[in-house]
Amino acid sequence: MDSGIGLLAAAAALRELRPDADLVLSSDPDGMPWGPRTPADVARHALDVARAAAAHRPDALIIACNTASVHALDAIRAELEPEIPVIGTVPAIKPAAAAASGGPVAIWATPATTGSAYQRRLIRDFADGAEVAEIPCPGMADAVEYADERAIAATVAAAAALTPPDVRQLVLGCTHYELIADRIRAALGDPEGLAFHCSARPTVAQAVRRAGAAAGARRGGGTLLVLRSGRVEELPPAALAYDEGRLLTGALSAAG
Repeated sequence: MDSGIGLLAAAAALRELRPDADLVLSSDPDGMPWGPRTPADVARHALDVARAAAAHRPDALIIACNTASVHALDAIRAELEPEIPVIGTVPAIKPAAAAASGGPVAIWATPATTGSAYQRRLIRDFADGAEVAEIPCPGMADAVEYADERAIAATVAAAAALTPPDVRQLVLGCTHYELIADRIRAALGDPEGLAFHCSARPTVAQAVRRAGAAAGARRGGGTLLVLRSGRVEELPPAALAYDEGRLLTGALSAAG
């Protein structure tokens, strides 16, 4: 679940790890964007999206959204667990700080996540002593959501201009940003040794472990069900602008 197509990164990673898994993708196009909403409002929308997914009795629910994980993880877990394991998305600050060895780390995130008590706590717990630059990226998730190339270029350039030039460890603290990692790298000048730290793959690995423990690792048929504000629909056309969306629909293999 996510506010929008930011869930594609986790869904594609899950499809690669477990091609047999039946996937339910639940998002909230009617309520987007979540970033500017109050924490209580984010939690309310995220609960609705989680309930739509939970109605299909999944073996696990991945909150593939940093903002929702910050503001709604506890509420969603309180409602759905232990029947449905709930796995939140945590910005990969810990591995980034470890790789930096005290050097500079940058975190690109939505304005709602940047400077939040949640992110500051992660920095304090896992990056103490490191030089951390928190980079707010207003409008970037929306630009990715609608595959607006001009807006993507503008928001990426703005965030790149705020990023210290000596940064070699970059945390992508919004799942939408993982879909444009190549453009972010190019905007930063593709410096030697630049490492991206993303959340999709480790989050999916944890979900598979928990789902296996909860459901005996039952196998499915590799189906895909898309819920948009609770309605059964197709993935939006913008999803096919990204490799992850094309992989999920089979368009990537067909093109290849």
